[in-house]
Amino acid sequence: MIIPINKPAGITSHTVVNKLRKHYGIKKIGHAGTLDPFATGVLILLVGRESTKKSQELMKQDKIYRTKLKLGYISDTYDKDGVIQEYNIQKVPARAEIDKIIASFIGEISQIPPIYSAIKINGKKMYELARKGQTVDIPPRLVHIYDIIVLEYTYPYLTLDIACSSGTYIRSLGYDIGIKLGTGAYLETLERRQSGEYNIENCYSLDNLPELK
Repeated sequence: MIIPINKPAGITSHTVVNKLRKHYGIKKIGHAGTLDPFATGVLILLVGRESTKKSQELMKQDKIYRTKLKLGYISDTYDKDGVIQEYNIQKVPARAEIDKIIASFIGEISQIPPIYSAIKINGKKMYELARKGQTVDIPPRLVHIYDIIVLEYTYPYLTLDIACSSGTYIRSLGYDIGIKLGTGAYLETLERRQSGEYNIENCYSLDNLPELK
């Protein structure tokens, strides 16, 4: 059974998996694409052996995210949970400049994943290496940004809806937009609003789980 969950902020995707294992009394539960602890939104849970086989297929589907960037600052994790430092608070970009910069990211782009991510280098997760102060060369990856819509801009906050391919790191995209603007930026909020056919409107909460079919 496939159960889309609206993950709350402040917990890991693995914590959500454990909650469902306890609720249903089933160990064979996985997910199709992790969300960072600070992030919210669509997390697809796969309950049972047959469903977990679909993990790779579901992970490859396109996504839609909503994020609020804070300009003027950067973070070592590219989000609000990292070490934040001032980058350039003197510059207040005009909306026209923001629109121009954002348009340059639409299409196929090369991006470098954050050092604080679960990607493995030589068998070690990058965030584990980062926590030890080790530096690694992170290979860039090609991803596709289908559209970016500016929902609201009131400096220093910039809220965007982003439609993208699987494998896209919104934290890296936010960081890169900030650098290109000359202000710096990090993610204040991140919500996955859609993953393939599953959207935020048809997700279950952890307090209202469905009965197994």
